[in-house]
Amino acid sequence: MKQLTDVLFSFKTTLILLALLAIGAGVATFIENDFGTSSARVLVYNHFWYETVLVLTTINLAGIIYKYKMWRHKPRFIFHLSFVVILIGAAVTRYVGYEGIMQIREGQIQNRMISLEPYLQVKIKQKDATYYKEYPMEFTALGSNDFSHSISFDNKELIVDFNNYLYAKKGKNDMGILTVDVSLNGETKTVKLPGKRGMKGVTKVEDFGDTVVTLEYGSKTLELPFAIQLKDFQLDRYPGSMAPSSYASEVTVIKPDGKKYDYRIFMNRTLHEGNFLFFQSSYDPDEKGTVLSVNNDPGKWPTYLGYFLLALGLIWNLFDKKSRFWKLTKYVSGKNLASIVAACFITFASTNLQAEDKLANFTPDKVEIEKYLERFKNDSAETAKNFSEIVVQSNGGRMKPLDTLNHEILSKLSGKASMFGMNADQVVLGMLTRPEIWRNMRMIRIKTPKLKEFLGIEQDRKYIAFTEVFKDNKYILQEETQRISMISPNQRGTYEKDIVKLDERLSISYMVYNGSLFNIFPKTGAQKLENNKWYSPLDAIQGFEGDNQKAIETLVRGFLNSVISEKWELSNKFIGMIQEYQRQVGKEVMPPQSQIEREIAFNKLQIFEKLTLAYLLVGFIMLVVAFIVVFNPKIKPRKTTLFFFIMLSLLFAAHTFGMGFRWIISGHAPWSDTYESLLYISWSAVFAGVVFFRKSLLALSASIIVAAIFMFTAHLTSIDPQITNLVPVLKSYWLTIHVSILTASYGFFGLSAILGFMTLILFIFRKNRPHLDETIKQVTAINEISLIIGLSAITIGNFLGGVWANESWGRYWGWDPKETWAYVSIVIYVFVVHMRFVKKLNTPYALSVASLLAFSSILMTYFGVNFYLSGLHSYATGDPVPIPMWVYYVTALVFITIALAFKNRNLKDDICHTKK
Repeated sequence: MKQLTDVLFSFKTTLILLALLAIGAGVATFIENDFGTSSARVLVYNHFWYETVLVLTTINLAGIIYKYKMWRHKPRFIFHLSFVVILIGAAVTRYVGYEGIMQIREGQIQNRMISLEPYLQVKIKQKDATYYKEYPMEFTALGSNDFSHSISFDNKELIVDFNNYLYAKKGKNDMGILTVDVSLNGETKTVKLPGKRGMKGVTKVEDFGDTVVTLEYGSKTLELPFAIQLKDFQLDRYPGSMAPSSYASEVTVIKPDGKKYDYRIFMNRTLHEGNFLFFQSSYDPDEKGTVLSVNNDPGKWPTYLGYFLLALGLIWNLFDKKSRFWKLTKYVSGKNLASIVAACFITFASTNLQAEDKLANFTPDKVEIEKYLERFKNDSAETAKNFSEIVVQSNGGRMKPLDTLNHEILSKLSGKASMFGMNADQVVLGMLTRPEIWRNMRMIRIKTPKLKEFLGIEQDRKYIAFTEVFKDNKYILQEETQRISMISPNQRGTYEKDIVKLDERLSISYMVYNGSLFNIFPKTGAQKLENNKWYSPLDAIQGFEGDNQKAIETLVRGFLNSVISEKWELSNKFIGMIQEYQRQVGKEVMPPQSQIEREIAFNKLQIFEKLTLAYLLVGFIMLVVAFIVVFNPKIKPRKTTLFFFIMLSLLFAAHTFGMGFRWIISGHAPWSDTYESLLYISWSAVFAGVVFFRKSLLALSASIIVAAIFMFTAHLTSIDPQITNLVPVLKSYWLTIHVSILTASYGFFGLSAILGFMTLILFIFRKNRPHLDETIKQVTAINEISLIIGLSAITIGNFLGGVWANESWGRYWGWDPKETWAYVSIVIYVFVVHMRFVKKLNTPYALSVASLLAFSSILMTYFGVNFYLSGLHSYATGDPVPIPMWVYYVTALVFITIALAFKNRNLKDDICHTKK
């Protein structure tokens, strides 16, 4: 018995169980992506083996708490105990609670819902009796689905055997078609049962003489102990857009005793009635009915108690002087890796960025065009500035200054913020007013040699003109674009991708030339639509009526003619009249002038683009200096470390200012899309260096390198930096808390990965350099500190996300790929942090390798799920984009470094000489 408990309550068992949990969940996401949600549930999430591992993990954790008397150390005891409480609460929710969907039309009273889970329902009817049996079941596309159910009644036996299951196409709501063999009185009939997730199945009736058997596969009907009446469904959209801003259900709850009360259900505001929770899920297409998610959850409060204990224990642990974290911090603060080194001076040769900004030499009016451009560049600055302050309505309903749209247009076309010595406002103003000239300007970016050859242009050219893709009034890329549209994205090469991007840039150029991108005119009076839609100049001239139409036509023609004739003062007056028209007619959605000015100022600053270059440059210099210091023990540069710390602090202050500025402009926390979250991860990495590791030059350089990598990724052409409106479910304070804490952990984990990589490099060169051993221990201690902070943040953030999900749509956890990989990341980093309790794994080398490889789970959570797996949090649509080649090179470099460091891996002492 003692041997069994020793094995069951050992840390080796803990690591094995954690590995099984992580591997199982990770594999399940790929099963779900390729074979459907049901397959993942049947094979992993709801399977006996995975639930057994969860139970064993709970027992193992409880046993370790008792074995090591963790209650002597309160913070450690609290957050370890919290997992036991959470798992118990989750078990109650899983096995006692249930979920469903309720649809109600306006004016209707409803006391029934349908289950979310599918059932095989069998109803047997004879003359004087009815028998009913139900079997909850889902099916997998992998392995066997065989079952056989025997139902005894009236001295007879009905047998229902599995025959076949035809799976629905990927992405469809249909669960597929279940085929069963039904046998009674020696007669067998084959029945096909189509089913849908969250919907009633198709009923099939089979006659066996004196017995009628009814079968159905799908959701079953559940009756509530009270009723709900929908008085009114309300839907609000963003101005000029079909995108919902919010939707709500005005309901009356009718109890069995006749008592009533009114309630307003909307996204992030839930109706609680007993153990039932009602969430605004969706609505009917005609907007006359609501769809509510229903959850009966008796395990809510035990789960919430576990979440509270978890957050309390993890936060307390960071401030407890007896904790591992505190001991590591004390160990690091007693050492100093910094040393004085000669100042590094790097000189860069200047590059003439305007070398590519050449005029097309194939037009007969080249001289006149050059004269026009010179005049326009010198004289249009003030008019372009005024032009940039006109408000435009985006397709998503966001109201913003034209300055923002102009920057987006030029960046999309050329990848630049300015061209021909002119800013974006001047370029777009020119394109709009003199398209006959600007479509001959070489300003549309092109990359691949094959496409240049196809177009018949020089290989050293980086830009083409709009007119160069047309010959005899025919679009010469038409056949190529049609051919490429039939190729899946993961099969397209660089040539095909370049054509797709060029086609998009040409479309944008065309829309600028004809003004269709500029929705700047609202309607007046009775003509105004409910949703405050604004129109482009041409649409307004053609679609408006009466005096309104005449006024718009006068403004548009007057403005265009004044710019064409270069009467700048008159142009400014027309711009003023357009702005006054917007203020008078579109005042319901018109942003205040101060907001317009702030956004223009933000665009001019280009904070994040400049920070990217600064991080890359300073990070490279700091890394070189840090390694010079490490390999030369005689150098002790406290002043150099202080200098770089001050520099990094200034960059961090600028980064913080930029994030806050974007928050003010957008009206929501700046971590709501891919671009913003990358900026935030960079910010958290620099925060880690400045606040926690300011005395280590190596750690500071690692933090700024992490920031540089993520900032550089954020500004790749495939990532859109536009500020957009939020969908209704994201309008929650829980989102701000959940995402900010969770995403901040990525910065700490990125720092740990870089520190692990640097440590492995030190291992490679430590032979005959005994002074490197102490450096390795110190950097490893910093690495572990970063891991502990990151693990605390990702754990708290993830479980706060569970609270948000439960309060928003009634489910803590849906095994969505993003949620699952966040869970996998937590389990992996718990594994890494607890490796030190196994003697053979309690080494700086093992921790360095683990912290480096573990970051792949974060990359999978952030990038892999977003672009390669489908789910609620995913950006993937259709076929996934191919994996870039540099990913394979980096992966090879990592494993080569690990292999080279292996032979010098042994150190005499562990970190801090303690396992506590």
